Amino acid sequence: MNFSTRIPETSINGSSPSDLTEEDLDSLRFELAKTEDEIQTLRQVLLAKEKYAADIRRQLGMSPLSNIKQNLSKGWQEVQTSAPYLTASATLEDISHSSVYMRTRESFSHAGQVTSSALSNLGVAITRRLAEMRALPLPSPPRTLSHTISVPTMRHSSTFKSFEEVVGNVKDKVTGSLTNNGDTSGFERRSSRHST
Repeated sequence: MNFSTRIPETSINGSSPSDLTEEDLDSLRFELAKTEDEIQTLRQVLLAKEKYAADIRRQLGMSPLSNIKQNLSKGWQEVQTSAPYLTASATLEDISHSSVYMRTRESFSHAGQVTSSALSNLGVAITRRLAEMRALPLPSPPRTLSHTISVPTMRHSSTFKSFEEVVGNVKDKVTGSLTNNGDTSGFERRSSRHST
């Protein structure tokens, strides 16, 4: 098989088809047909080689899945050694060591710890209050809530006030500051506004 890489001199000089003689055009057509035949032959040889390789893999017990895994692994290794990947990795490494990143990470960590602690305390307080309410005796004739206690009366009950304090404490822990001169009873402020 002869792979000719000869290019007619006229095409090197950038001649347009109108500048070529009929003899040059025939020579180019012949070269094109010959090159296309070589391409077709190479495709057939490649197909035969791929079938042969697949047969050898099958005889060795290698499945198409293992071949895909191997190709993916090879591709990932090529990606990891590519210049864009290495540049991006270096940039991310620089960012992760920057002071801004460190401060942001520490702030999020602290906020997460405070929030987790506050929610844990809230859960414990609610569980304790529900246990206390379960321990209270039921009124002798079963009545609905609307008959036993009114909303204004409920606001002044010890259970409601205790729950209100827990919510205020959680709010203070999450925000990190006290508002209105240390008064954390937002429910009382709202109820006093509505009752006036």
